[in-house]
Amino acid sequence: MPFIDINTITPINPLPGCRLRTPYGQNIMMSYLEMEEGAVVPLHHHPHEQAGMLLKGRMRLTIGEETRTCEAGSMFIIPPNTPHMAVAVDGPALILDIFSPVREDYAELYNKYIPTDAVAKPSSE
Repeated sequence: MPFIDINTITPINPLPGCRLRTPYGQNIMMSYLEMEEGAVVPLHHHPHEQAGMLLKGRMRLTIGEETRTCEAGSMFIIPPNTPHMAVAVDGPALILDIFSPVREDYAELYNKYIPTDAVAKPSSE
């Protein structure tokens, strides 16, 4: 699936006010996260390295012991097993996260919502 139209992927609703689309390859996963104002991704950690960029809106992000309010264009890197949380503030937020290796929990959810005939086929163009 080298080309992805995010609008063709049915979102997963893992938490109240959060919509998630998670295409992935063999070693990397993208997470397109839409958060409604006030939506919270609670404090958690995982063995995956995570990098991200806030595309739209504002988000209060805690990584380890540090909390910052991020604006569109802010980027971050979260080392493996580091506690972190996020809250959309002053309106909705749109975040693109990258995980390595692939998050198995998201991949399982993603596969449940993707019909088998939706897998991209090579184009003759």
